[in-house]
Amino acid sequence: MELPSRLVFLLFLLLSSTKAFGSEVDKEEFQEELLLKPLPDRKVLAHFHFETRAPPCNSNGRHHHHLFPKSISQMLEKFRVKEMELSFTQGRWNYERWGGFDTMSSNNAKPPGVELWAVFDVPKEQVDASWKNLTHTLSGIFCASINFLESSSMYSAPDWSFRQASGSLRYGMLPREAVCTENLTPWLKLLPCRDKAGISSLMDRPSIYTSLYYSQRLHLTSIASDLEGLNSGIALEQTLTVVLHPSSQRTGLTHFSQSYLQPSWSLSSIFGRKVNGRCVLAKSSKVYLQLERGLVSQLKKSENYGADYIASEGYDGEANFELSVNPDRVIKEENSRNGISSSLLYEFSVDKYSNSKPFDLGLTWKFPVIWSCQQAPLHASRFLMGSGNERGAIAILLKSTDLNDSSPVANSDMDGCELRVNIFQVVPWYIRVYYHSLQLFVDDQLKAVGAFVEKIHVMPSKDKISPGMMEMVLKLPCGVKSAALTLDFDKGFLHIDEYPPDANQGFDIPSAAIGFPDFHTSMLFPSNESERKSPMLSKFQESSPVLLYTEVLLVPLTTPDFSMPYNVITITCTVFALYFGSLLNVLRQRVGEKERLLKSKAAAKTSRLSDLLSRLSAKLRGRSQEPMQSPSESSPLINSKLALKVLLMAALAVAWQYYFG
Repeated sequence: MELPSRLVFLLFLLLSSTKAFGSEVDKEEFQEELLLKPLPDRKVLAHFHFETRAPPCNSNGRHHHHLFPKSISQMLEKFRVKEMELSFTQGRWNYERWGGFDTMSSNNAKPPGVELWAVFDVPKEQVDASWKNLTHTLSGIFCASINFLESSSMYSAPDWSFRQASGSLRYGMLPREAVCTENLTPWLKLLPCRDKAGISSLMDRPSIYTSLYYSQRLHLTSIASDLEGLNSGIALEQTLTVVLHPSSQRTGLTHFSQSYLQPSWSLSSIFGRKVNGRCVLAKSSKVYLQLERGLVSQLKKSENYGADYIASEGYDGEANFELSVNPDRVIKEENSRNGISSSLLYEFSVDKYSNSKPFDLGLTWKFPVIWSCQQAPLHASRFLMGSGNERGAIAILLKSTDLNDSSPVANSDMDGCELRVNIFQVVPWYIRVYYHSLQLFVDDQLKAVGAFVEKIHVMPSKDKISPGMMEMVLKLPCGVKSAALTLDFDKGFLHIDEYPPDANQGFDIPSAAIGFPDFHTSMLFPSNESERKSPMLSKFQESSPVLLYTEVLLVPLTTPDFSMPYNVITITCTVFALYFGSLLNVLRQRVGEKERLLKSKAAAKTSRLSDLLSRLSAKLRGRSQEPMQSPSESSPLINSKLALKVLLMAALAVAWQYYFG
């Protein structure tokens, strides 16, 4: 009886451990979502959102990696990364046409190239070492040149303008980093199904990389599960934002300009693929079609265009456009600010589709429609002033977007109203900025900087050590039309080893970040269980400040002529080859040996030929052969003939020069 009791006890332990392990594994979740959104300039926005969550560590301090990528988990644990974001971007977000006052532009519109920022949970003296190790690790994972950010001359430590991190934040940017499939493939390998199944199977490489804007983003967050933060989970958010240009289709409407009619499109037409069901490891797989507030408001006013363009029952979705797939439900945004129409979300579940019945959402417009996206309070742009390779100036222009009554700051011209603007700018060390030359122009009038600057933090650059950084908070009146900042700079000189291969193209200054801390974007949906389970909708409901990025500046520096070293090396090698070749040729031969050999051979040939001719002449004349003269006897005659020829040629040359020169 003792043996069976032990077996039962062991079996009970095995089942309990298996159950505990299974519950731990079940906490790992993966969800995939896709947001499609028509844009006012006949483009289509496709936003892929993938989220993987890892549970807190078990009693042994280890994660059971069932869905969560092991390399990412080990990287966060080793370098103690509290929060991190890495983005690869190709192209620039068009804030004027694609929107600047919404969650999509504030969170997913990134500057060109590579942007990396990380917050570390280590002492301040260890932050730089952790940053360097992190850049090397990410460079190996994503097959990119992120390791260039390890140098202290390539990254900065903002205090409050970019994010609040109390000294443990590091920020770096590579504006010239090229983005290609070598960066996308490692990014897809972090997904449980990669691009073989589910929504990620739509990522056709030619369709993605021929788009107008492409940005892949990786956001990591450590989620503490206890008060001390020792046991924490990890949330991995992967997004891919693409702006595509669908091919337009002609319709029977001829009395409207073709540019006013939105092009009809489908998943198979813009991506070249269909969705053959969800990823089997995904907890949920959904596709959303968003009609933003401006479009919904314009569709409701479509009866103003005339009775020929709307149905008799008034505004209806099918009266303006047609969907190829019936949505599972329609989600209406709750917050309607200042009379703005709420945006609409059409939800489609991919769970009920398979290879025999693929999912192919299509949108067909029936009537022309014109609308505009919500803009940020100010439009930001940056440019260079001056000419030459010695001095110049950087200008940041903030211009009013002429917001209408639906704007968040409309009708706020009362006295005392202020508009705060955060400016964060990093400049490489070889662009020596003189921050004391800061000038501020408000409505084209030069103003005192102290009257409009709430606070400012400047870190001057150090040659080959650290870049220059400027953080500033401007207080502008709400009715401002334009504001411009100018900073003078000198161009430095680089060592020949510090020039890149394409130095004549110029040097890039990273984009500046312009934030509006008093304005936040969010989308509120009905508070039921389904919205809380959707990672993308939960992200949209979070309040995030409006953030814009300016252009990347291209600065020409004094560049040496790299062809001159090549010419010098070539000429020097040629001279040395001729000199040493001739010298060695002379040294390896005996003195006069070659001349004696040539004379003996010539004398032998001459004597034989002359002897033969004399014998033949004697036989023909019937006389005896006369003895030949030695070369020494005939040499005076030969020398005299040679001297005569030289004199004759000299006389001819003098005569030619005299008469024809």
